[in-house]
Amino acid sequence: MSNTLFRTKNVEQSIQDTEEPEHALRKSLSALDLTVFGVGVIIGTGIFVLTGTAARNTAGPAVSLSFVVAGVVCALAALCYAEFASSVPVAGSAYTFSYASLGEFPAWIIGWDLVLELALGTAVVAVGWSGYIHSLLDNAGWHLPAALSGRDTATGFGFDILAAALVLVLTAILVLGMKLSARFTSVVVAIKVAVVLVVIIAGAFFIHGANYQPFVPKAQPVPAGGNLKAPLIQLMFGWAPSNFGVMGIFTAASVVFFAFIGFDVVATAAEETRNPQRDVPRGILGSLVICTALYVAVSIVVTGMEKYSSLSVTAPLADAFKATGHPWFAGLISFGAAVGLTTVCMILLLGQSRVFFAMSRDGLLPRFFSHTHPRFRTPYRPTILLGVVIAVVAGFTRLSVLAELVNIGTLFAFVVVAISVIILRRTRPDLHRAFRTPMVPLVPVLSVCASLWLMLNLPAETWLRFAIWMAIGFVVYFLYGRSHSRLAGREPAPAGAARGTERGGTL
Repeated sequence: MSNTLFRTKNVEQSIQDTEEPEHALRKSLSALDLTVFGVGVIIGTGIFVLTGTAARNTAGPAVSLSFVVAGVVCALAALCYAEFASSVPVAGSAYTFSYASLGEFPAWIIGWDLVLELALGTAVVAVGWSGYIHSLLDNAGWHLPAALSGRDTATGFGFDILAAALVLVLTAILVLGMKLSARFTSVVVAIKVAVVLVVIIAGAFFIHGANYQPFVPKAQPVPAGGNLKAPLIQLMFGWAPSNFGVMGIFTAASVVFFAFIGFDVVATAAEETRNPQRDVPRGILGSLVICTALYVAVSIVVTGMEKYSSLSVTAPLADAFKATGHPWFAGLISFGAAVGLTTVCMILLLGQSRVFFAMSRDGLLPRFFSHTHPRFRTPYRPTILLGVVIAVVAGFTRLSVLAELVNIGTLFAFVVVAISVIILRRTRPDLHRAFRTPMVPLVPVLSVCASLWLMLNLPAETWLRFAIWMAIGFVVYFLYGRSHSRLAGREPAPAGAARGTERGGTL
């Protein structure tokens, strides 16, 4: 049984499967397209929303250090992703990487994890986008009926029609082709990066040094009855649950980490890149460097403009300018946030559909979803299915849904990818690597430790929800995936070839 659970799909077979006419994706993306995708999905909810939440509740002005910590964790993981994406340019990201190194069952768990996390992230961001649009409409004197404004505003039945409509429109764009998606994203990214630069440059003139005192606020105990919301690491070691202080910087890092989710989505587009060995590492690392610099700058400016304890938790950037008597900038920021969240939704949906597509092509999910569109060469079936499901979920999702569940799933994927780099270096030293992670195994080990540290700083209730979802995944795999896997149905190979395949050798 263990042989079937950990059977690997070697790199050559993964690449060969991408060449089947009915399951092949069109290669149309460049390094610039990938960098734009990365910036497009990273700059969104984190920079427009989570800055205020983390500063006010957990870290104070030291939230800028939290962004640095989260950026370092992502940089370590990015070096591992870049090696894999350049060596295994196949859709599926961490799922595909773990299938080639750890085996089928770990790959299934990662794929199951990513499908949920990207779906939840898309739905929550769509609701956030809807909130900004509602605000802009209200300022213009236009008001939607409460029943169509989402469950947070409706007293009875409520469906967020704007959030659902956004997901459906983006689904249609993704079905029509990746190049169209890239052009749309480029325009939107240019707008929101311009808005972010306006925040940094204009906000710098309204900074008051007194707002940085104290830079690291004194630790404060978590209110009674809030143990499940306390970081797991504090409960594990019997520490009194607390916010702020030095530990608050790390707790905030585990929250603002949501702001960096996206560079790994770039890896899911490797199969649709013209020169993935060169362009995917550039796209991953380039987008991460750009966004980390912008995040740190924005967090320093905003906490200098307004006292951290007074920052808004829903629209900190806009409200900081309102507090300084400049509402015009607030309106510009709200517009930029609404535009920015559009690309976040689209690229999260893109990443999820590619993971789903890769799993179905391997037979772990129904093969019906592994066929590409005869004209657009996009995985239209899973894209449409997931788009409709997420549109419904977004329509009924409350804004109170936490980002932590998305974070823990992504950090878990980071751990698996880092371990996979070490394993594949040993099992396939002959594999061509256009980009090599430096100082292996040191960098992957540091990536594992850093990711686990942030995971332990997430609330205990997040771990509980994650465990429940993983348990459901175990059941689904043993009832369907294990018996329908394409590896299970392949003809037995000769003894020598079988050993090569089992160890990741050449077919």
